[in-house]
Amino acid sequence: MGDPRKAKKKYRRPRKIWTTDQLNSELYIVGSYGLRNKRELWRAQTEVARLRNQARALLALPPEVRQEKEAQLLNFLNRQGLVTESASLDEVLNLKIEDLLDRRLQTIVMKKNGSKSPHQARQLVVHKHVSIGDRFVNIPSYLVKKEEESQILLHMPVPHVS
Repeated sequence: MGDPRKAKKKYRRPRKIWTTDQLNSELYIVGSYGLRNKRELWRAQTEVARLRNQARALLALPPEVRQEKEAQLLNFLNRQGLVTESASLDEVLNLKIEDLLDRRLQTIVMKKNGSKSPHQARQLVVHKHVSIGDRFVNIPSYLVKKEEESQILLHMPVPHVS
């Protein structure tokens, strides 16, 4: 078991973190998506790996069992906006980390509302200037569902003139 007061890690770091190619690719992704640290990147990589492992496990099942579970997985990923409605397990296996990072609230605010940088978009989200529907969301890593994307509003404060 484990201590109920201590949360389980949601990421796995790479085995070798000091290779030049890996450092360069991680630095590019962290910079272009405005992630706070590599832990946020590793969390997204772990989630994509989990989805791909799930799809790989489904391919090994017999067809009658696989059909129902495959429909559930594809329906979930479609609602998240990661695959299209007519997707197959091959598209799930081809998911990249960028697909998941594009669904983050920070990235959508940056692209939709024309922020100057991903860091400015992150600041808008953290300072509660972004709402989805009628609730304010201040979590930059919030994964926006496909139906929520049209409900994102930006509430910019009016500057005080003195």
